[in-house]
Amino acid sequence: MARIYVASSWRNPYYPEVVAALRAAGHEVYDFRNPPHGGNGFRWTDIDENAFSWCFAQYAEGLHHPKAERQFQADLEALAWADTCVLVLPCGRSAHTEAGWMAGAGKKVLVYIPEMMEPELMYKLFDGVCGSLDELTEALAAAR
Repeated sequence: MARIYVASSWRNPYYPEVVAALRAAGHEVYDFRNPPHGGNGFRWTDIDENAFSWCFAQYAEGLHHPKAERQFQADLEALAWADTCVLVLPCGRSAHTEAGWMAGAGKKVLVYIPEMMEPELMYKLFDGVCGSLDELTEALAAAR
């Protein structure tokens, strides 16, 4: 079974279902919403409720906040631990950065697209695209 880093967004409604399905299929899964160090993951509003109206200097300083550092280290350790990344759409910049890091490290990356959106050519850099959880679990099984 795979050790999977699920890269996605806090706003992604499919994320919990994907984590549960991958675990039910016997995979080990890192869940950024429930990190191993405890708590409920990291949100910028954990640092400042006005984080989304910060200027650049506040953002740059926020990257060094202990809560940001703690989650970054947890995520980075999980990226190194995992042998596979599942990029769950829709998602944003961080998830795409994580998937790119995994691909650059020579690890398998699958893109899960539960609802069709604008086509993206550069997903060809990854190991495959899947349109259903069944396809995703089959692609993971085939890789073993």
